Amino acid sequence: MSIATRYYADMQAGFAEGPPEAVAQIAEVLLACVGSGRSVYTFGNGASAALAGHLACDLGKGSAADLGEASTHRPARRLRIVSLADNLALTTAYGNDVGYDSVFVEPLKSLAAPQDVALGISGSGGSPNVLRALEYARSIGATTIGLTGRQLKAALMAPLCDILLTAPSDVMEQIEDFHVSFGHMIALELRARLGTSPVGWER
Repeated sequence: MSIATRYYADMQAGFAEGPPEAVAQIAEVLLACVGSGRSVYTFGNGASAALAGHLACDLGKGSAADLGEASTHRPARRLRIVSLADNLALTTAYGNDVGYDSVFVEPLKSLAAPQDVALGISGSGGSPNVLRALEYARSIGATTIGLTGRQLKAALMAPLCDILLTAPSDVMEQIEDFHVSFGHMIALELRARLGTSPVGWER
């Protein structure tokens, strides 16, 4: 069996388990944020940093009911979402001056408030900077959400999260693939609930 064939079969087996309940739970939390004006902060390292930005893009833009309307109109309620991984200057400043383990918790100290949402992504579940940020968010009364995989370190993330979304794999590349798909599912669920679904997703 080729690597590609095995990889494809593994992904099929994971998807065959069906969408985790956490997908709908996360969409529900984000929907509540739209109604309350609470903010969401996403963060992660490497490919998870890219996904943090991807989620902020899809969830922020996709949840806008008045997208493209004239700026003189009173704006509709939108999801307030920011990726903490997208500010390279700030991330490297904290990493250089304080330590890499602090690159997400320090901006959360400046931005996050009780009842906001901290969404940390770590395929292994053991990224120290993600865990520290989730721990801080929980300490101030924010809702904590984690995306991880079936690796041994995932046990470190679980007690810090109100909702844990686990990819059905212990292979990092596949975990990342599942995380991207879960992000799209959450975005589409949120759009459907807000009535901003793209054409073709009304069914």
